[in-house]
Amino acid sequence: MKGESVKCRSDGEKVKQMAEVKKAAAPADEGEAKKGPSGKGFYHYMGDAWKNPDKTYVGDLMWERLIIWRKEENFLHVERPTRLDRARKLGYKAKQGIIIVRGRVRRGGLRKHQIRKGRRAKRKGINKITMAKNLQRICEERSAKRYPNMEVLNSYWVGDDGKHVWYEVIMVDKHHPVIKSDPNLNWLLEPQHKGRVYRGLTSAGTRGRGLHKKGRGTEKVRPSIKAHNRTGK
Repeated sequence: MKGESVKCRSDGEKVKQMAEVKKAAAPADEGEAKKGPSGKGFYHYMGDAWKNPDKTYVGDLMWERLIIWRKEENFLHVERPTRLDRARKLGYKAKQGIIIVRGRVRRGGLRKHQIRKGRRAKRKGINKITMAKNLQRICEERSAKRYPNMEVLNSYWVGDDGKHVWYEVIMVDKHHPVIKSDPNLNWLLEPQHKGRVYRGLTSAGTRGRGLHKKGRGTEKVRPSIKAHNRTGK
């Protein structure tokens, strides 16, 4: 009898163990949150922090950085990108022939001032006369003028205050041997890409020309704004 009771007890323990294993392997109930790895990487979390800088640690960092950036030289060659995730998405690689330039542009719409004398009000030419460019594109063009041997690949926003906006511009030396041997970047050697920033071929340029949208409302932005007598914007 004792042997039988021990046998029954051991079988009961086995059943109990099997039930616990099945319970652990079963999917979580609808009310319970399924726990496990999120699948997000380092760049994903970095991008989330930069979506709302004022609500994350980026806001405090930006407060400290802007104090230093205001005193720095404009269009400065920096050692590494401030937003690594955004730079990598736009084509940056940590290799020879690629640099990062941080530049600032004054804020505002470049509207002409009201005239005081010297002509008829009809000929003052103030309304509807703007640069027709976004500040990011202006920053890219000014960076290209200061580094004439480089081509602008793309740029991204890194901060702003009441007077200025800061962007970091990714610039490529297309004649560098490392760039020539890179299949992802040697397309810059082709002649049609020379001076691409001045013709609005960067991401900021195409966005300012209305080419990031398709369909209704964009009938006059293709093939170009100029082809439709500048009525597409």
